[in-house]
Amino acid sequence: MATEFGGMIECRPGARLWGLEDEDTVWKAAIDVFLLNMGNAYDALACLFGIRNTLGFRPLTEERGLPEDASEGVLADFAGHGGSDEVYGTTWITWAELASADWEETDPSGTHSRRAVAGNETHWGPVWSVMRTLSDLHGPENVRLVVWFWT
Repeated sequence: MATEFGGMIECRPGARLWGLEDEDTVWKAAIDVFLLNMGNAYDALACLFGIRNTLGFRPLTEERGLPEDASEGVLADFAGHGGSDEVYGTTWITWAELASADWEETDPSGTHSRRAVAGNETHWGPVWSVMRTLSDLHGPENVRLVVWFWT
């Protein structure tokens, strides 16, 4: 059975302008990952999110749930996929965390690196490119990817 995923990149455009405490500094949905990433290569899902992790990667993030301050766009898309009753593995990661990750880390066999299965040269490249650009504008801690999975 196939594992599908949905998610969005979101950012806090007001954070650099007004600071994190300002009432207008809220997360905004930027783009649905469906528009950027048409594949669901399981090795990438494993090393990034711990989903279908038959290779034994140490995932960058897993099972964090929806962010408490998720954007309206993320909440609507999540609900459109059935919400917590229909999806699993919901998690998120900031660009700051992605940028500081060890992309040369491998699975326990030493055969597959994170870069090889989910780096810039894979079908994840467009996602990373959008997040990098938003990070340049709004700061790496103000850009995040939120994802969820279903079968």
